[in-house]
Amino acid sequence: MKTRRTVFLLLSLALAALAGCGSSKIAPVSGRVMLNGSPLARASVTFAPIGGKNNQEPGPSSAGITDADGRYTLSLIGQDGRGAVVGKHKVRIALQEELDTADDRPVKLKQLPLQFNGQTTLEFDVPPGGTDAADFNLKLP
Repeated sequence: MKTRRTVFLLLSLALAALAGCGSSKIAPVSGRVMLNGSPLARASVTFAPIGGKNNQEPGPSSAGITDADGRYTLSLIGQDGRGAVVGKHKVRIALQEELDTADDRPVKLKQLPLQFNGQTTLEFDVPPGGTDAADFNLKLP
């Protein structure tokens, strides 16, 4: 009887440890995007967690769209919930297409350089408690 209890306890502990391995801590993230000192409206902001040697898949990416004042709040992509995985992220910022209200066709916008999106050099470290200051001040010549 004592052996059964010991085996049950060990199995319970092993299952609890395994359940914790795949979980990622999510924290609230918001901020503001500025371009040459002015708010950047209608820009998509995407945070992609950077995996490490011991954690190849740290969790889902997050995204948000800036408002007229350049402010955004992140939500998880493909899952319910707001925020981003705690830890280091690659950040991509790209302009959203606007629709011509007369015929609902996309209006061509001037795109941001690849250094802010496709070949981004932007990074941000999401702290465990989250932040409302994930701000990016982009500069163009």
